[in-house]
This record gives sequence, C-alpha cells and structure tokens, in this order.
Amino acid sequence: MVRAISSLIGAAFVFVLAIALFGTVKTAVEEPAAESAEHVFHLGPREADLPSAGLAGKFDNRQVQRGFQVYKEVCAACHSLKYVHFRDLTKIGYAEAEVKAIANQWVIEQPSINPETGEAATRKNAPSDPFPSPFINEIAARAANNNALPPDLSLMTKARHDGPDYVYSLITGYQNQPARLLKEFPGAKTPAGLHYNPYFANLNIAMPPPLTADGQVTYADGTKATKDQMARDVAAFLTWTAEPNLEARHAAGLAALIFIGIFCFLAWGAYQNVWRDVKH
Repeated sequence: MVRAISSLIGAAFVFVLAIALFGTVKTAVEEPAAESAEHVFHLGPREADLPSAGLAGKFDNRQVQRGFQVYKEVCAACHSLKYVHFRDLTKIGYAEAEVKAIANQWVIEQPSINPETGEAATRKNAPSDPFPSPFINEIAARAANNNALPPDLSLMTKARHDGPDYVYSLITGYQNQPARLLKEFPGAKTPAGLHYNPYFANLNIAMPPPLTADGQVTYADGTKATKDQMARDVAAFLTWTAEPNLEARHAAGLAALIFIGIFCFLAWGAYQNVWRDVKH
C-alpha cells in the first residue's frame, strides 16, 4: 500500500513538472524574448595571435617584458597585480639586479607600521613583495574611479573566455556608438561617465580608453609602440601572470601525447603477436 501511494505521488510530481516544462516551451516559442542591444551588438574577441597561443605555444620574453612596461606605465595606475611578486620577473628574463631596482623604484610603496610609534607608514618594495595595490582599499578605489572598482589583473586572462584575445580586443575596441544601435534601441545610449565598447558584455564600460595614442610608451628595445602593438604586448604579459607555467604545461601535454601514441602502437603490436596463430 505504501509503495503504491509513493508511486502515485511520484507520478503526480512528474506530471506537474511535465506541464510546467510544456508551458515554458510554449511561451518561449509563441512569445520569444525581445532582442537586446547587448545581444545584437556585442562582438566576440578578435585574435591577438600571441606566440603563447596553441598547443605548442611559448612566451616571447621580449614581448612579455614590453607588456610589463605597458602595465607599469599605464595600467598600474588603477589595476592591482596582487598575485604576482617582483621576483617573478626573473622568469621572463630580468636579472636579479634589475628586479631589485624595479621593486625599489616602484612608485607605490608597501604599507607598513612604524616600529617606534606604531603608526601606519610605508617602505620601499623588495623583490619578495607582491606588486602593491594603487589604492589603500576598495572605498578609495571606487572614489577615484566614478564608483567603479578596477579589477585585479593577475588572473584576468583565465577569468575571461578567450582571455588573451579578450584583453587585446577590449583595449583596442573603444569606439563611438553606431547609428544603427541608437536607431534600433533608442534607450541604449551610453550613459554619461561610461564608454562604448562592443567587446564588453553590456557594451558600456567605466574604464576610459587606456591606450590613447601611438608612442604612449617608449619601449626599451626600440619596438614601435603603436596602440595595436601595446595592446598585444600587455595581453601577452597578462597571459603570463595568469599562467606562468604555460610552457611547462604544454611540454608535459606534448610528452603525454607522444607516450600515449607509442603505448598504443606497442599494445597493437602485442595484440598481433599474441593472436597471430589464432584463426578467425
């Protein structure tokens, strides 16, 4: 009796769910949701064509160093890099003396406590320190950026789909709103204080264009610093900060594929040897 009642209750539950699902599907077919401006005008990222892309991708240390220079002179004014330490720069070709000089000369110093008075103080950065945040806390960051919070960039290329391409496209994607958008969606005009960028999810971003002109950064290696070049370079740098062991991972994956290939060939050979005298 109990089993029959349980089965009946279960069948009723499934029936109700089926009715609800049918109603949802019917509504979606008969009354489809109106397209939004974001759905129509949002663009997928353009390829940055970085050397680190692909199964056998490797970092170009010269490019990554140029990207670090762009971050240092442009992005570091607003964006933190809290999961990266100054000493990590040795992995992209900087000598220890260079890293020490970079840390010591970094504009923003590390928060500290005066041992004599117990009051808040600052000290010079050391290679073992993480890159310091440009703001003392979130409130200060929002106050300086029209209430928008600049995200930390350490893992940005891992946090976004097609991360390196996304960063490159976003930085170079600022433009005026197309007339078609304003014609089809009159209420989608970019609000004051925001900037139109079709590579951003809702089309309007609080960050102003970070790269405004060619030559904004003077590269130490003499590379011509066009806006496109600077965008690619900083995308390469942020790819490295998010996954500094990318080359080792690619090498391990390639070795695993080679091993699997050899193993399959040996297994096939063993199979042929074991069953060679067996007639089918």
